[in-house]
Amino acid sequence: MLARFLGRRLLQLVPVLLGVSLIVFLTMHLTPGDPIEHMLGQAGRVTPEQIAELRSHYGLDRPLATQYWLFLRHAASGDLGISYSHQGRPVAEVVAERLPATLELTLFAFVLALAFAIPAGIFAALRPQGLFDRLGTVGALVGISLPGFWLGIVLMITFGLRLHWLPISGRIDLGLAPRTITGMNLVDAALTGDAPAFWSALRHLILPGITMAAPMAAMVMRMLRSSMIGVLEKEYVQFARAKGLPETEVVGKHALRNALIPTVNIVALQTGLLLSGNMIIETVFQYPGLGKLAVDAIAAADYPLVQAVVLIYATSYVLLNLGADVLHVVLDPTVRTAAT
Repeated sequence: MLARFLGRRLLQLVPVLLGVSLIVFLTMHLTPGDPIEHMLGQAGRVTPEQIAELRSHYGLDRPLATQYWLFLRHAASGDLGISYSHQGRPVAEVVAERLPATLELTLFAFVLALAFAIPAGIFAALRPQGLFDRLGTVGALVGISLPGFWLGIVLMITFGLRLHWLPISGRIDLGLAPRTITGMNLVDAALTGDAPAFWSALRHLILPGITMAAPMAAMVMRMLRSSMIGVLEKEYVQFARAKGLPETEVVGKHALRNALIPTVNIVALQTGLLLSGNMIIETVFQYPGLGKLAVDAIAAADYPLVQAVVLIYATSYVLLNLGADVLHVVLDPTVRTAAT
């Protein structure tokens, strides 16, 4: 049964998340830098007694094993700790402020990538080695090869600094923020009918969205093209054409469904990379999301904040892979039989 398969996969996620949390915990504590010194500025302005008192207050004077156990115990109850670099605010509160911005950018890049990749992959497969296929191959290689930070800087210089078409930083123009409902400016502006805020939020999403979407669009386009070419040569597709069915029905109903089976896994993996890759993109564009928050927290040696953000990324990544596996089971009857 599908429920049994899903239950097994969910249980397998527990050791993965524990392993990620342990690696991040040890990495942060072994990295040079003292969070207390970052909090207080120059250590020479305070006494060693004050530093020792703060270290004791935040539990940093305890053995690493004890600190890790307390982190796990508190995290299990939803307490992610106190941020060292945000005036002692709860980590969950700081993360909740930035999470909608990252979700909005990731969803925008996701839609942008699929809106290009799926039609492009289908058209390239229908005429292999044609002009569109060759152009798509070159474009895909460029999209995969270009580093995200470099592409982002080129887009900023071209469309922001020289042409002045699009903003190069932030989420929305000053004073145009819509009434908060979901925390995602584009969605909130649409829900409240605030046209100026909607267009301002959209313009701020375009450059970082394109930068994030380019590698995913390239990978998905090439995978779907290869899969479609193989499916279009199958006997059942040839039989459907022999029956005189319209080409749109042959491609859309008979070929595309089966070609999407291997593509689903690539989409899930690339969506996970959208999340993990947003640290660089958000930093380049000064976009106030989780990625920018994580970079600032690393620089400030804010252990609880870094651990929380990385756990969110890891959980999202494994859940996306789980979703891909479930879709694979639903789409492919042979896999469904083996899984259940």
